[in-house]
Amino acid sequence: MTHYLYLVRHGEQLDAEHGMEDGPLSPRGIRQVRLLADRLGGVPFSGAYHSPLTRGEQTARVLAERLPAVQPEPSNLLFDCIPSGPEPGTPKSFDAFFHSISEVRIEAGRAQMEDAVAEFLGSSRNDRHDLLITHNFVIAWFVREVMDAPSWRWLGLNSGNAGLTVIRHRPAKRPELIVFNDLGHLPAELRTGLPEVLPF
Repeated sequence: MTHYLYLVRHGEQLDAEHGMEDGPLSPRGIRQVRLLADRLGGVPFSGAYHSPLTRGEQTARVLAERLPAVQPEPSNLLFDCIPSGPEPGTPKSFDAFFHSISEVRIEAGRAQMEDAVAEFLGSSRNDRHDLLITHNFVIAWFVREVMDAPSWRWLGLNSGNAGLTVIRHRPAKRPELIVFNDLGHLPAELRTGLPEVLPF
């Protein structure tokens, strides 16, 4: 049977531009999540899981307020993490990014994402629709996994705040990327979290 995985990046974090590692959603982030909830209103979710970090937990709570059938549960597999480190083939332009990241943190992220893929990215005996509320790098790793790309290719894949990515897995087939970083539910002024402001 078909398993649909809906990966959502948390809403905009308050004061994220000031270097806060975690914190509550901004008023704009709350509006983003409410519009996302309206977008997801007709999906018959089988399960919902969220990052335990504040911005993930609050995104889950705001979604559940508008989608009362959704009861999100925290999952440590959805924490923000660094899924892999530099390896042969990784462009030199990423050296500065990895410079301040310890090998211990990279190993922890790699192990987390191996477990996350095993837990969430599988086919199902019944039709399922699962919602994962998580972070940019986690979503990028799932997309890289589905595309069967080299490990470093999660780098440079970016999801906007409250962006929607959908993966479909059918029996005896490889998982398919159906939608990546869909922001169609957000007006232009609410499209945040990308590396630079887009002109549309």
